[in-house]
Amino acid sequence: MVFVLDLGELNVDVIRKDIKNLHLSVHPPTGRVRIAAPERAGLDTIRAFAVAHLAWIRRNQRKIMMQEREPPREYLDRESHFVWGERVMLRIIERDAAPTVSREHHSLSLQVRPGTSTADRQQIAEGWYRDEVRRAAVPAIAKWEALLNVSVNQVFVQRMKTKWGSCNPITCNIRLNTDLAKKPPECLDYVILHEMTHMRARTHSSEFFGYLDQLMPHWRPVRQLLNDLPLSSVSG
Repeated sequence: MVFVLDLGELNVDVIRKDIKNLHLSVHPPTGRVRIAAPERAGLDTIRAFAVAHLAWIRRNQRKIMMQEREPPREYLDRESHFVWGERVMLRIIERDAAPTVSREHHSLSLQVRPGTSTADRQQIAEGWYRDEVRRAAVPAIAKWEALLNVSVNQVFVQRMKTKWGSCNPITCNIRLNTDLAKKPPECLDYVILHEMTHMRARTHSSEFFGYLDQLMPHWRPVRQLLNDLPLSSVSG
């Protein structure tokens, strides 16, 4: 069950789940607030929880709104882009042939047919980024499967508005944000570990963080790096 809790100037998305405790989160890029609540929690309890954390919510919303945004991309020749945390120059090659994308040293070559629109250029590039995430995820998943003693069923890569990844512990499926291919490789490794750990501990409990501390002792600075990096100006 999902509903919106109206707190005057603040709207909170409330999602009832089969969990024991209330969980509060603030999501980029807009600072959307969400509370995951136990199915048995009453409306007054949820409201009191939100009100008690208003200062924390506002503080995190300000941090998100102040975070640097990447400028909108026009997919023009010599435009700046990012691949695995490195700044590269986009090379547009117009050729009457099937579109392709290739990485060459400090450049990203996008071959398109003459007259290809900006939207279509973006779609072609995003397809390449999705493939990059899928390719890089394979060894990372295999590594964490062995260490966590779990098995991932399916991996979906897509544009995500507010998350870097998600996990369904019941189906053992994970979803990864296409934009991870623009961030340093350790960010993808951390997100995959984070989501797969939910197969062992569904909530962000002491057990959950215990797994992270054991398997990736430096996960906190990696998470901070990911959160500090510029957000896409438009998320889909």
